[in-house]
Amino acid sequence: MTKYIWQKEEWPNFSWDEESLASALSNAKKAQGFILAQADIFDLKSLGEIIFQEALTTSEIEGHSPSKNSLRSSVAQRLGLPTAGFVYQDKSSDGLVELLIDATTCHKDELNKEKLWAWQAALFPSGHSGIQKITVGSWRTGAEPMKVISGQMGKEVIHYEAPPSKSINKEISHFLKWWNHSNSVDGIIRAAVAHFWLVSIHPFDDGNGRIARAITDMALAQDEQTSKRLYSLSSQIIRERKLYYNILEYNQKSSGDITSWIKWFLEMYARAIENSKELIHRSLFINKFYKHYSNIVLNKRQQKVIKKLIELLPNDFEGGLTNRKYVSITKVSPETAKRDLKFLVEAKILKKNRGKGRSVSYSLNRDL
Repeated sequence: MTKYIWQKEEWPNFSWDEESLASALSNAKKAQGFILAQADIFDLKSLGEIIFQEALTTSEIEGHSPSKNSLRSSVAQRLGLPTAGFVYQDKSSDGLVELLIDATTCHKDELNKEKLWAWQAALFPSGHSGIQKITVGSWRTGAEPMKVISGQMGKEVIHYEAPPSKSINKEISHFLKWWNHSNSVDGIIRAAVAHFWLVSIHPFDDGNGRIARAITDMALAQDEQTSKRLYSLSSQIIRERKLYYNILEYNQKSSGDITSWIKWFLEMYARAIENSKELIHRSLFINKFYKHYSNIVLNKRQQKVIKKLIELLPNDFEGGLTNRKYVSITKVSPETAKRDLKFLVEAKILKKNRGKGRSVSYSLNRDL
């Protein structure tokens, strides 16, 4: 019969080979240094986009598909961004976004069972997961084993079985004691261990993965000493979802040596930062753009269109900005649109794309 990590004598005294992790940790530290050096250039919209991506993907990892409009609305409301066009739909989006923001902005707060309960309750404001009623704001209590299962009915594969409900209080007490006395552990490794430990305890009826990733974010925010979310770990995890589950399962059946889990986590962390560079380039361009054209006076129509083009970055209007689209956005005549566009091209704010006649289109000039 398979023995899981919590059934071994070593539990919960995890071990890892520091020498084997040296190269991956060095690369992770370099990536961390790079992203922290860029923190001041992130505009509020870029920070909002990272929170949105984190909220969306941390749910998708677990097979949930939240409303994108609802998530964007929640993020915009929490950050004070414009909410026009966003439709409020459900409290669960608000709860998820609130959880993610709390994990980083309040990273100096004490992590205790009450905070964990509040985070999980925020994910399930109705007290249901789908149509199933679950225990919310407290540990799971069921007598049946909590299992991670895949496959069709009758052909299920059991990947992991968590500790019994009756032992959750003891397990979480051990975890929180370690959390509060683990400052000697490297910060990124500490985040990896915390993630693995919490998801292995699986203390809730539902939401365990999302809570584990929130704890990871909190640990990293403590290490980086910033309340800004500068990258999305969940976005990277979903890119590597199969490997994520495989490496979890492998280590959850180990005897406590979680070197391979930590190595993967360090490498995944560096890749997550690498994939955030597009947002860095976007923020740099926006700052440079407004500084470069600060002396040019635009009318309200032109300001509105340029703002829309900037909001689309790093993308453009499909087919470019045409006279017809300008008319649609600003509600002016084609002749007025033509004059406005001519001014923007002469000011080198826009550049004309290839094409003639009705196929003429424009895009934001990025050659600053």
